[in-house]
Formats: sequence, structure tokens, C-alpha cells
Amino acid sequence: MSLYPGPVPVADVHRWKTEATQRLLGYTIALTEDEWHQPARLPGWSRAHVATHLARNADYFRAILNAQFAGCAQPEIPSSAERRANLELGADRNGLELQIDLDAAAGALQNAIDNVSDWTPPVLLNGTELPLAALPLARLHELEVHLIDLDCGFTAEMIDPDAAEWLLRWALFRLGQANLPAMTITTTSLQAKLGMGTDEPLQISGSDASVWAWLTGRGSADSVSGSEDLTLPFLG
Repeated sequence: MSLYPGPVPVADVHRWKTEATQRLLGYTIALTEDEWHQPARLPGWSRAHVATHLARNADYFRAILNAQFAGCAQPEIPSSAERRANLELGADRNGLELQIDLDAAAGALQNAIDNVSDWTPPVLLNGTELPLAALPLARLHELEVHLIDLDCGFTAEMIDPDAAEWLLRWALFRLGQANLPAMTITTTSLQAKLGMGTDEPLQISGSDASVWAWLTGRGSADSVSGSEDLTLPFLG
């Protein structure tokens, strides 16, 4: 199969993204002040770091859409130093400020999405030119991986099976050029080849959700069949 995740089912992705946003806000509204600043599953990040990252991701995607509306060049991604400084500054806020930021950023992104009538123009996502329709899918991916990172009880198995297929397709696309061992992936919905090298490929199998979680570093090696205890790095 092609690693490009298209054609994206735009209406379905929008629904899944809305549900994921509501789920995120439902989990975070229940966090205490102390819990906000406890470690997340991402090394070196607290839950406040994760929330700040998700809010700024929504802001950047909204900026891409606004540039499309205005016929302007796509805004550049802030440098890694800028992103880290904003992350640390944002993570130093209290729980109420974090919750408001998450809610407001997600709402503003949704307003921008609601104004789109043509999802075919090209945009750059992760260094690749893709149809604009890939942007909501990229946002869905951000929401689901980082909701797991928040360590609030959400697991990959709780994801809608149809959404899990497209999350997996997006992860395969993102990992298409990654320096990974050769593997053949077989799931409920698809078969794909991934990785490099001439060794006999690993034969990875499992549900769409479990393989997606494993490929993104959010699932243990024993959550899929054939991993040979291989643990993969986090995919943001």
C-alpha cells in the first residue's frame, strides 16, 4: 500500500477530531492542581507541558488555515528553541489557565476548519506537500497520542476502530523514511512494509489501534505480535 494516507475521509476525520477534543477536555477538567504538574508519559514533560504543546499545535494549524484564506504563504514552524521556550513558559501556569488555553485554542482551530470549503489545496505538513485535508488528520493524531501521554486512563483500545485505521495510516506515512528495522505490518485493515535493511523483516500483526500505539511509542512490545521486544521511540 502507499504510505500516503489518502484520500482522507474528511467528514469522518472531522467527527473523530471533535470527539477526541471533547474527550481531552473531559479528562483535563478533572485534574487537580497537583496532577497538572505531575510527570506525563513523555520523558521530561509534565501534563502541563503536554497541554501547552497541544494548544500551540492548534494555534499553528489555525495559522496555516488563516494563511490559506488570505492567500498568503504558509507560516514557518517556530524554531526548536522558540518551541521549547514557549513550552516551558506555558507549563508554568496553573490548571485553570491551562484548561482555558486548551479549550480556546481548540475552539479557534475548529472555527477556522468550519470556514474551509475546499480541502484540496496543498500545504506543507511534516516537510511534505499534502492536500489540506491531511491537516485535520494530523490534528487527530496529535490529540490521541498526547491524550495517552497525559496518563489519565485513556488507552489506544478506546479509540473508534475506524479512526484507528486512519491514525495508523498517518503514522505509517510519518515513519515512511525513518531508520527502522524492516517490517511487514498486518492489521485488521491493511498490510504495509516499513523500515530499511536487508534482514528478514519482522512480521508485525495486531489490531489497527495496538499497532498504531506501538509504532508511535505508546504501546509496549508485547501489545503486538512479532515485535521481538523492539521498543520504538516516541512519535509526536
